[in-house]
Amino acid sequence: MQWEVVIGLETHAQLSTQSKIFSAAPTRFGAEPNTQACPVDLALPGVLPVMNRGAVERAIEFGLAVGATVAPQSVFARKNYFYPDLPKGYQISQFEIPVVQGGRVPFMLEIDGKPELREVQLTRAHLEEDAGKSLHEDYHGMTGIDLNRAGTPLLEIVTEPDMRSAAEAVAYAKALHALVMWLGICDGNMQEGSFRCDANVSVRPLGQKEYGTRCEIKNLNSFRFMEDAINYEVRRQIELIEDGGSVQQATRLYDPDKKETRSMRSKEDAQDYRYFPDPDLPPLVIAPEWIERVRAAMPELPGAMRERFVHDYALSEYDAAVLTQSKAMAHYFEAVVAKTGREQAKSAANWLMGDVASTLNRESIEIAASPVAAAQLALLLQRIADGTISNKIAKEVFAAMWEAGPEHDDSADRIIEAKGLKQISDSGALETIIDAVMADNAKLVEDFRAGKEKAFNALIGQAMKATKGKANPAQVNALLKQKLEA
Repeated sequence: MQWEVVIGLETHAQLSTQSKIFSAAPTRFGAEPNTQACPVDLALPGVLPVMNRGAVERAIEFGLAVGATVAPQSVFARKNYFYPDLPKGYQISQFEIPVVQGGRVPFMLEIDGKPELREVQLTRAHLEEDAGKSLHEDYHGMTGIDLNRAGTPLLEIVTEPDMRSAAEAVAYAKALHALVMWLGICDGNMQEGSFRCDANVSVRPLGQKEYGTRCEIKNLNSFRFMEDAINYEVRRQIELIEDGGSVQQATRLYDPDKKETRSMRSKEDAQDYRYFPDPDLPPLVIAPEWIERVRAAMPELPGAMRERFVHDYALSEYDAAVLTQSKAMAHYFEAVVAKTGREQAKSAANWLMGDVASTLNRESIEIAASPVAAAQLALLLQRIADGTISNKIAKEVFAAMWEAGPEHDDSADRIIEAKGLKQISDSGALETIIDAVMADNAKLVEDFRAGKEKAFNALIGQAMKATKGKANPAQVNALLKQKLEA
């Protein structure tokens, strides 16, 4: 039997406010346990929550960025459940009327090696507070409770079950991660728990309209773990059904050491949480004027920047999409083009998506930390364009620039001069070299004149070797052809 995978994601993005969602306690990561929890977070008798305006504005900003409806009035609810790190015995969240409704997130997905533009429909995004944290290690068999995270503002972003593979889910999650960081509403630090995903996974026979029974994999805090966890869960469910069993709705955890999911508890439904409007918080009213103030302060969005890159720089849709995956990469690209001129935009894009990206990946650093500044790369591209060096030599110069760091904007010139890498473009000098190559490779010359085209490339290779790669390739090509056809 052929199976279809159905995936929906719920993502918790920690909002970048300085204080918590309903109290003035700080949200800094890494503080000593229980040093950032005030009476409101501890749920001491008589305290009342007060809404954090900054958290609301970040939710509005997200809603505008994904083309969603920002609700003119939304309601906070109490989600009731018992857990030791939940001091109130309930979590303040939103249920029936969330602040952000609908929206979509576009992303690029590679299908058979070709990039394809996809999008995922969002169901909602709602504001809520985080719980504390239970610590089970180094407590002599006991569990410690750290309430520093209690009350931290979260935006929970829920998709429709639109995704059909683990790769698609990861591509969407990466696009969402890039978007919240682009907006500045979340720092995106997955190791610190600022961006974590729950994956709802089910399978159904291909062609069946009804969804299968889903299992939720909680707290996936890396894209690699997400892909591994979903793929394992898909295999588990298919094997279970094919062996005559049935999938039971449950919440599961992923064990990265064993590379498997395991059951955590049976899955609750909404009625199990006994949601009801929080009597301590009035409805959240968002006036149109407030939305417009937030809109006016927003940065240029990735979609608008992609369109501008295609229009202004004559880039392909794919190139524009890659360059706008992060704000830092997009700004770096524009800084390079500002120095080189728009006629070098395609060359700048190729270098950023090629040598620069591969070196960043190898060193595991982001573009913002690149030791080669935008002005340095721009000068390197100018030296390729004016014939000072070839593309091949430019790779050597780039590697040297990377090692040297961004101390001088003219480092490309200094490296070219110090290493004697300047391209040989003098026709007389090149003719002498080509004559010597033809004399030393008479068999190749004879083969070419007998109709063997491959011999021409071999002669080009010999000429480049004779000049240690410093000859102008276009001139060598033209001069060699001229002499062979004489």
